[in-house]
Amino acid sequence: MPIIKSAKKRVKTAEKRTIRNREWKDKLKNNIKDFEKTVEEGDSSTAGDKLQTAIKTIDKAVSKGIIHKNNAARKKSRLTKMYNKIS
Repeated sequence: MPIIKSAKKRVKTAEKRTIRNREWKDKLKNNIKDFEKTVEEGDSSTAGDKLQTAIKTIDKAVSKGIIHKNNAARKKSRLTKMYNKIS
């Protein structure tokens, strides 16, 4: 346990950020999984909507510092390729 006041504050803020990051990563993974499931089913009309949702979530995660911009670009590229194959 920290003794210094500023160290105590760092522990609190680290916990808050960990919770926030975990929520965003879960949201990100769930949106991507939903899209991939829709692609496997072959439903191109619904897949388009889910692709847009996944890309939007990826972009927000980058802006919040959850994932790196190159990681986001790679994810978006792969998802778009998957969508283009079924449409």
